[in-house]
Amino acid sequence: MLSPRTRLIWWVTLLVVPFATVAGVVPAAASVAVLVICAFIVAVLFDAAFAFRSVHDLNVECAETVRLSKDRPGELELHFTNTAPASRLLRFGLPLPREIESPQEDLLVEVPGAGKTSRVNWICTPRCRGNYALTRCHVEGASPLGFWSARTVFPLRTELRVYPDLMKERKNVAALFLNRGTLGIHAQRQVGKGRDFEKLREYIPGDSYEDVHWKATAKRGRPVTKIFQIERTQEIYVIVDASRLAAREVADPADPSVRQSTLERFLSAALVLALAAERQGDLFGLLTFSDRVHKFVRARNGQAHYSLCRDALYTLQPQSVTPDYDELFTFIRTRLRRRALLVFLTALDDPLLAESFERNASLVCRQHLMLVNMIQPPGVRPLFTGADVRRVDDLYGELGGHIQWQNLLELGKKLKQHGVQFSLVQNERLSADIVTQYLNVKRRQLV
Repeated sequence: MLSPRTRLIWWVTLLVVPFATVAGVVPAAASVAVLVICAFIVAVLFDAAFAFRSVHDLNVECAETVRLSKDRPGELELHFTNTAPASRLLRFGLPLPREIESPQEDLLVEVPGAGKTSRVNWICTPRCRGNYALTRCHVEGASPLGFWSARTVFPLRTELRVYPDLMKERKNVAALFLNRGTLGIHAQRQVGKGRDFEKLREYIPGDSYEDVHWKATAKRGRPVTKIFQIERTQEIYVIVDASRLAAREVADPADPSVRQSTLERFLSAALVLALAAERQGDLFGLLTFSDRVHKFVRARNGQAHYSLCRDALYTLQPQSVTPDYDELFTFIRTRLRRRALLVFLTALDDPLLAESFERNASLVCRQHLMLVNMIQPPGVRPLFTGADVRRVDDLYGELGGHIQWQNLLELGKKLKQHGVQFSLVQNERLSADIVTQYLNVKRRQLV
């Protein structure tokens, strides 16, 4: 595509218009004026014929996968390679998705010749989590005489992955990531009455009969005792609700004026707990559901496994469906054979859903340890513990919030009878609270 530049407009104004005026006013000079105008037109056409040479012999490349964090400035690195001998000054632009903001519309880059490469960083800030595609780059170069701009499009195959921003969440649990002070950070072995078998040894008077290995005793002809060690690699699963209940908006802890979905808070808390489990040496797994199970990642550890869990979460969006706890717990009973810590991130303020969850939890809690966490909805609190009541509508609102709070309190008592811990946590303390719960379980060896 060709487009006229400012230089062409100025030359037409300063050359063509005056000579055309002279040709009309002074007939004797008409031939000279026409000759000058024709010469200028030939030069303009000649310049247009060679305009696309400025964008030929050029190659534009970008990484196939670019990872960014939501609401944090990032960079897209582009490489311009010029195989022509002369250097070029080019202007380029990127058609970014509307969810990704950028302070500039275009940038100038000087590309050296002789096959050398110029690297340019395009600054951008994603505002929504998800997966986006960058398919092209628009490049503009000047013609030899500078009358025209030649524009072309270079194809790109870049995948933009926008992950949740964990920097704000990690500030609330910063002490966990310091290499001092808490249980499990030091790589030391503790032998005791744990659950993991360690070895066999000769029987010592005082050993419990339940620890005697009777088959080894019969084979060796003398008493043999089993020795266990405290478990170091426990399985931790975070179960994230992505149903219609997760679409409700809550305030952003960093900026209360900004609203975000409950699912955003769940995902950030899940990834922070994954980092905590990795630091403690445990195995971390993931399960997401709504009216069906969406994704299941079996518990493992390592940086590659954390990246796998993060990739399984960053495109998750709330579904306009009701959660199916029957399907969820059936899946858990058939897939999770080993005892594990199950951390549920869901909402149970709907009485029917709460009843379904309680009924199904009673079938799983005997095998697994369950922690249920729910973000406290706005206005759900004990009577007259909030703002001052000034109108009758405020009074009814406080009464409604108190009834909901009382129902959740009763639900917590019912779940506690099955050995399930239910917590109604504040929005800004979700990550810190579930990490604290996990460390308490780890310290008490409850799994």
